[in-house]
Amino acid sequence: MRLVCPQNQLASNLSLVGRAVASRPTHPVLANIMLKADDKNQTVELTAFDLNLGIRVNFAATVTEPGSITLPARLFSDIVSRLPDEDVTLTLEAGEAMAAIACGSGRYHVNGLPIEEFPDLPTIDDGETTYLPIEALISGLDASLFAAATDETKRVLTGVHLTANAESLEFAATDGHRLSVVNAELQDADSPTPFADSLEVTIPARALRELEKMLGLQTEGAIAIKFDQTQMIFQGASQTLTSRLLDGNYPNYRQLVPTSFERQISLDRKAFIAALERIAVLADQKNNIVKLSIDSTGQEIAISVDAPDVATGRESIPAQISGDDLDIAFNVKYLLDGLKAIDSSDIQIQLNTATSPAIITPIGALKMTYLIMPVQIRN
Repeated sequence: MRLVCPQNQLASNLSLVGRAVASRPTHPVLANIMLKADDKNQTVELTAFDLNLGIRVNFAATVTEPGSITLPARLFSDIVSRLPDEDVTLTLEAGEAMAAIACGSGRYHVNGLPIEEFPDLPTIDDGETTYLPIEALISGLDASLFAAATDETKRVLTGVHLTANAESLEFAATDGHRLSVVNAELQDADSPTPFADSLEVTIPARALRELEKMLGLQTEGAIAIKFDQTQMIFQGASQTLTSRLLDGNYPNYRQLVPTSFERQISLDRKAFIAALERIAVLADQKNNIVKLSIDSTGQEIAISVDAPDVATGRESIPAQISGDDLDIAFNVKYLLDGLKAIDSSDIQIQLNTATSPAIITPIGALKMTYLIMPVQIRN
């Protein structure tokens, strides 16, 4: 095998697939990246697979002799990332499992393993290929992924629940303390093959974060997807991502969202974020809890933290308020996470009592519902 490609291209693609390398491999080859050089198409293919998440990328290179090998992911990536910004030459003698890497004045030899030991990425033979617009996927993931649980004991909640049909995509994520639901319309999407039937799956957040990075390289057009009961495959122009689906029934999150409210507030999102970030310095000293005092007479919201042993602080911002006054407390991190995921100048907050869920929605932007549970406070 002999190939030549730019250092920056090889390094960036190694970084992309490296996120699917097993952190605790059950077999030595799972700590490796598989490399295939194709002299007919003049391309290099890199693959990593930890048996749950798989990533494959293709990129152009000058290939004079075809070949393949698997190389230790971290070592290979660390070497290439530190090479000068020049062409890298990678060679492999027939019948050997040691790759030679040359760039500038550097020469390296890395032991690998034959590709026969590397597991195949999952394939789905049955079912039709469907296409989703990349723009809708990115906007939905941006506004939902942050709310997924990180606690592995809540297995099904560590994913994003995706529901889709011919007209719309719905993303839902919750960790039990907050819930983000995003709807993206598909009517105007240039989709070669829309959904014939509805799709309802829960995809691990880890896989979707890597998908988000892949989609960032191709922000227009559509991405092909195939799925069955256990797997989902996303196929882009030059990248493929495979992921196991999460087992278990996702909670019926729609019934958690109140349908009527006693209080409604409209305010400037950026001003709210700025005030919360200032007061969060003190909230960090007291379990990250901030109190919101809603003043319908003065048409303002006061944000306060009272940590007597350390400090106290208060901020106030103007707002349009309908309904009675109310004191309610929230985890400031959860508030900021939701507000930063919203892409609109103004937001609406809908409330009932100090112990019932609050709903935050953007005004005149992506259709998003952010539910956040309050924290009980003593007067």
